[in-house]
Amino acid sequence: MRKNSVKNNRINEQVMRELSRIISREIKDPRINPMTSVVDVEVTPDLKYCKAYISVLGNADSVKSTYEGLISATSYIRRELAHSVNLRNTPEITFIMDQSIEYGVTMSKKIDDVNKDIENEE
Repeated sequence: MRKNSVKNNRINEQVMRELSRIISREIKDPRINPMTSVVDVEVTPDLKYCKAYISVLGNADSVKSTYEGLISATSYIRRELAHSVNLRNTPEITFIMDQSIEYGVTMSKKIDDVNKDIENEE
């Protein structure tokens, strides 16, 4: 299976949906922020490894504690993923913190502030 094949894209989407569901509904770790979302998932073509890009809306302490909670729950997440997604191999999950959503919100707020300043000057 090639990296950008239709089958690999389907597997990536299915794994992303299931990871989102597991993280938001099934993990009861208080360290994990409720505003945690799975932005993207890349499963290798041999289905052995998975990179999950995680976004957390909150401060740096919240991001760090969420990352620690996810790392400690990796085996549980992988086991639940194996039950819900029918794959030959269940991939080993690597969590990567992605703050692009928070960055976009910050930039949008700055643009709005600049526009308000320009309107006030006129």
